[in-house]
Amino acid sequence: MAAKQMEEIQRKLAMLNYPRANAPAQSLLFAGMERYTLLEWLFFRLLGDKSPFSQQNLQPDAMDRDEETARIQYLAEIAKFLGITTTIDTEAIQGRGSYEDRTEMLRLIVDLVEASIYADNPEWSIDEQVAKDIQLIDAIAEKQAIIFSEDCKLFPADVQIQSIYPLPDVSELESKLSEQSKILLNLQQKVDDLASKHPYNPDEEYAEVESKLQAHLESFLQTARSFNTIYMKEIRPWTHMMEVPQLHGFGPAANRLLEAYKMLLKFLGNLRNVRDSHAALAIGSSETIAGEPSPVTRIISECESALTILNRDLGILSASIAREQGEQVNL
Repeated sequence: MAAKQMEEIQRKLAMLNYPRANAPAQSLLFAGMERYTLLEWLFFRLLGDKSPFSQQNLQPDAMDRDEETARIQYLAEIAKFLGITTTIDTEAIQGRGSYEDRTEMLRLIVDLVEASIYADNPEWSIDEQVAKDIQLIDAIAEKQAIIFSEDCKLFPADVQIQSIYPLPDVSELESKLSEQSKILLNLQQKVDDLASKHPYNPDEEYAEVESKLQAHLESFLQTARSFNTIYMKEIRPWTHMMEVPQLHGFGPAANRLLEAYKMLLKFLGNLRNVRDSHAALAIGSSETIAGEPSPVTRIISECESALTILNRDLGILSASIAREQGEQVNL
C-alpha cells in the first residue's frame, strides 16, 4: 500500500514538473540531501512570490555537516510557518516514524502544492476553486448538526460554537459600529481641544526645564548624602548593635553611699566612746530626773538604735558587693 502511494506521489511530482521526480523512493522518505531538496521545492511552491524566506538552492555535494544542520533548521522553520508542523520540528524534516508515516506526510505536502496550482475543474481558476471550497466548508459548518452526529467533531471549537449560537444580524452590527464611531469621534474632538489649549512644539527648547530638573536632582542627591552620613554615624550603630554592654558593680553612686556609711559608722563609734566617758564620769549619779532619762542618755539610746540599723544595712550592702565580685571572677 505504501509503495503504491509512493508511486502516486512521484507521478504527481512529475506532473508538478519537479526536476528529480524519478529519484529513488528511499531517498525521498529518509534523511538526506535528496529529501531536503524536495521539501524546499514544495515549501516554496506553497509560499509563493511573497515568501518571507529566501530560497538557498545549495548543492548537496558542497555541504558539510554544519551546513546540513542549518538547512534542516531552516526547513523546520518554514514548515512551522506554513502550519505543517505545530513547532519547529527538525525530526519531521529528517523523517520520523514508519515507512507508511513518512509516505503519508509527503503525500499531504504534495497534495497541498497540487491544490494550490490546479483547480478541480479545468474551467475554474485557483481563486474560484478556493471560494467554492470555502462555501462548501461554510455550508457543512452551518448544518453539521444535521449531517453528522454530536460525537463527530469536524471543526475547531469556534466553528462549533457558531453553529450552536447563530451569528448576530448585520444591521445590528452596523448600528453598534455607528454608535462606537460616534463615541470615537467625540473623544477625538476632546483630544483636539486639549491639543489646541496646550500646543505641542517638537522643536521647543527645554533648557530651563532641564536646569530646574537638574537643580532638584542635585538637591535630592545632597539630601540623600546627608541622610546617609547621619544613618552611618547615628542610626546604624544602634540598629546594628551586636550586644548591649553590661554594667559591672554598683557604680559610683553606690560607692559614695558606701563611703558615707563607713564615715557614719566611724562617727557613731566615736560617739560610743563619748558615751562611755560620760558614764565613767557619772558613776554614782542618778541617770534619771523625776523618773525620766537625762538628755545625754536619751541621745545615746537613739544613736545606738541608729547604729544597729546602719550596721544591718551595711552588712547587706557588703554581702551584695562580695557576691558581685565573685560573679565577675567566675566570668
